[in-house]
Amino acid sequence: MNKYLIGRREVIFAAAAFAVTPAAEAQAEEEPPIHVVKGRGCECCEAWVDYLREQGFTVTDEVSMGTLLIRFKMDLGIPAKAFSCHTGTVDGYALEGHVPAADIRRLLDERPDAVGLAMPGMPYGSPGMGSEDSRDAYDVLLVSRDGSLKVYTSYPAA
Repeated sequence: MNKYLIGRREVIFAAAAFAVTPAAEAQAEEEPPIHVVKGRGCECCEAWVDYLREQGFTVTDEVSMGTLLIRFKMDLGIPAKAFSCHTGTVDGYALEGHVPAADIRRLLDERPDAVGLAMPGMPYGSPGMGSEDSRDAYDVLLVSRDGSLKVYTSYPAA
Protein backbone atom coordinates (compact mmCIF):
# COMPACT_ATOMS: atom_id res chain seq x y z
CA MET A 1 0.00 0.00 0.00
CA ASN A 2 1.31 3.44 -0.93
CA LYS A 3 1.91 5.59 2.17
CA TYR A 4 1.15 8.76 0.18
CA LEU A 5 -2.41 7.83 -0.79
CA ILE A 6 -5.22 9.33 1.23
CA GLY A 7 -8.13 7.25 2.34
CA ARG A 8 -11.80 8.19 2.21
CA ARG A 9 -11.81 8.89 5.98
CA GLU A 10 -8.98 11.42 5.70
CA VAL A 11 -10.75 13.21 2.83
CA ILE A 12 -13.99 13.45 4.85
CA PHE A 13 -12.15 14.79 7.93
CA ALA A 14 -10.24 17.31 5.84
CA ALA A 15 -13.41 18.52 4.13
CA ALA A 16 -15.19 18.87 7.46
CA ALA A 17 -12.29 20.82 8.96
CA PHE A 18 -12.14 23.09 5.90
CA ALA A 19 -15.90 23.76 6.07
CA VAL A 20 -15.87 24.92 9.69
CA THR A 21 -12.72 27.05 9.48
CA PRO A 22 -14.42 30.26 8.24
CA ALA A 23 -17.08 30.01 10.96
CA ALA A 24 -14.45 29.52 13.65
CA GLU A 25 -12.43 32.47 12.35
CA ALA A 26 -15.51 34.71 12.28
CA GLN A 27 -16.38 33.77 15.85
CA ALA A 28 -12.85 34.51 16.98
CA GLU A 29 -12.95 38.05 15.58
CA GLU A 30 -13.25 40.57 18.39
CA GLU A 31 -15.90 43.22 18.40
CA PRO A 32 -14.65 46.80 18.58
CA PRO A 33 -14.00 48.04 22.12
CA ILE A 34 -16.46 50.31 23.88
CA HIS A 35 -15.29 53.24 26.00
CA VAL A 36 -17.74 54.44 28.66
CA VAL A 37 -17.70 57.83 30.39
CA LYS A 38 -19.75 57.77 33.59
CA GLY A 39 -20.42 59.51 36.86
CA ARG A 40 -18.51 58.60 40.02
CA GLY A 41 -20.11 55.84 42.11
CA CYS A 42 -23.05 55.24 39.77
CA GLU A 43 -24.17 51.64 40.30
CA CYS A 44 -26.29 51.46 37.15
CA CYS A 45 -23.36 52.69 35.04
CA GLU A 46 -21.20 49.94 36.55
CA ALA A 47 -23.97 47.40 35.92
CA TRP A 48 -24.15 48.41 32.23
CA VAL A 49 -20.37 48.10 31.86
CA ASP A 50 -20.55 44.63 33.49
CA TYR A 51 -23.43 43.68 31.17
CA LEU A 52 -21.44 44.69 28.08
CA ARG A 53 -18.47 42.62 29.24
CA GLU A 54 -20.78 39.63 29.83
CA GLN A 55 -22.00 40.12 26.24
CA GLY A 56 -18.43 39.76 24.95
CA PHE A 57 -17.41 43.39 24.49
CA THR A 58 -14.09 44.76 25.67
CA VAL A 59 -14.94 47.83 27.76
CA THR A 60 -12.83 50.62 29.19
CA ASP A 61 -14.33 53.29 31.39
CA GLU A 62 -13.53 56.61 33.00
CA VAL A 63 -15.19 58.90 35.49
CA SER A 64 -16.36 62.37 34.52
CA MET A 65 -18.65 64.66 36.45
CA GLY A 66 -21.09 67.51 35.95
CA THR A 67 -20.47 69.89 33.11
CA LEU A 68 -17.52 67.85 31.77
CA LEU A 69 -19.80 64.84 31.25
CA ILE A 70 -22.50 67.02 29.68
CA ARG A 71 -19.94 68.66 27.39
CA PHE A 72 -18.71 65.19 26.33
CA LYS A 73 -22.28 64.18 25.38
CA MET A 74 -22.87 67.41 23.49
CA ASP A 75 -19.55 67.20 21.65
CA LEU A 76 -20.57 63.76 20.39
CA GLY A 77 -23.86 65.16 19.09
CA ILE A 78 -26.26 63.72 21.66
CA PRO A 79 -29.22 66.12 22.07
CA ALA A 80 -30.11 67.06 25.67
CA LYS A 81 -33.56 65.43 25.40
CA ALA A 82 -31.81 62.07 24.86
CA PHE A 83 -29.40 62.29 27.83
CA SER A 84 -29.02 59.45 30.30
CA CYS A 85 -26.46 58.79 33.00
CA HIS A 86 -23.48 57.49 30.98
CA THR A 87 -22.16 57.74 27.43
CA GLY A 88 -20.19 55.18 25.48
CA THR A 89 -18.35 55.31 22.20
CA VAL A 90 -17.74 52.42 19.82
CA ASP A 91 -16.16 52.51 16.38
CA GLY A 92 -17.15 56.12 15.68
CA TYR A 93 -20.63 55.92 17.22
CA ALA A 94 -22.04 57.28 20.48
CA LEU A 95 -24.05 55.11 22.88
CA GLU A 96 -26.15 57.10 25.34
CA GLY A 97 -27.66 55.26 28.28
CA HIS A 98 -28.52 51.60 28.82
CA VAL A 99 -28.45 50.50 25.17
CA PRO A 100 -28.81 46.71 24.74
CA ALA A 101 -25.94 44.74 23.17
CA ALA A 102 -28.19 43.51 20.33
CA ASP A 103 -28.79 47.11 19.24
CA ILE A 104 -25.07 47.91 19.43
CA ARG A 105 -24.28 44.91 17.23
CA ARG A 106 -27.04 45.88 14.78
CA LEU A 107 -25.66 49.44 14.63
CA LEU A 108 -22.17 48.10 13.88
CA ASP A 109 -23.54 45.74 11.21
CA GLU A 110 -25.78 48.28 9.48
CA ARG A 111 -23.39 51.26 9.83
CA PRO A 112 -25.99 54.03 9.37
CA ASP A 113 -24.83 57.59 8.80
CA ALA A 114 -25.72 58.69 12.33
CA VAL A 115 -24.31 59.92 15.62
CA GLY A 116 -25.30 56.69 17.34
CA LEU A 117 -27.93 55.28 19.67
CA ALA A 118 -29.61 56.73 22.74
CA MET A 119 -31.95 55.43 25.38
CA PRO A 120 -33.10 58.43 27.40
CA GLY A 121 -33.71 58.02 31.09
CA MET A 122 -33.15 54.78 32.91
CA PRO A 123 -36.11 52.44 32.28
CA TYR A 124 -36.45 49.52 34.67
CA GLY A 125 -35.43 46.26 33.03
CA SER A 126 -33.07 47.77 30.48
CA PRO A 127 -29.49 46.44 30.67
CA GLY A 128 -28.05 47.43 34.04
CA MET A 129 -31.41 48.55 35.43
CA GLY A 130 -32.97 45.47 36.99
CA SER A 131 -34.69 42.33 35.78
CA GLU A 132 -35.63 42.14 32.13
CA ASP A 133 -38.40 39.70 33.13
CA SER A 134 -40.46 42.57 34.53
CA ARG A 135 -39.18 45.48 32.48
CA ASP A 136 -40.90 48.72 31.57
CA ALA A 137 -41.46 49.41 27.88
CA TYR A 138 -38.73 51.53 26.29
CA ASP A 139 -37.38 52.64 22.93
CA VAL A 140 -33.81 52.79 21.72
CA LEU A 141 -33.43 55.81 19.46
CA LEU A 142 -31.21 56.43 16.46
CA VAL A 143 -29.58 59.86 16.79
CA SER A 144 -29.23 61.48 13.37
CA ARG A 145 -26.42 63.91 12.56
CA ASP A 146 -28.93 66.78 12.61
CA GLY A 147 -29.90 65.86 16.19
CA SER A 148 -33.25 64.35 15.28
CA LEU A 149 -34.31 61.11 16.92
CA LYS A 150 -36.21 58.15 15.53
CA VAL A 151 -37.12 54.82 17.06
CA TYR A 152 -34.50 52.18 16.25
CA THR A 153 -35.87 49.37 18.42
CA SER A 154 -38.93 49.15 20.70
CA TYR A 155 -38.94 46.89 23.73
CA PRO A 156 -42.39 46.10 25.13
CA ALA A 157 -43.10 45.81 28.83
CA ALA A 158 -42.58 42.29 30.16
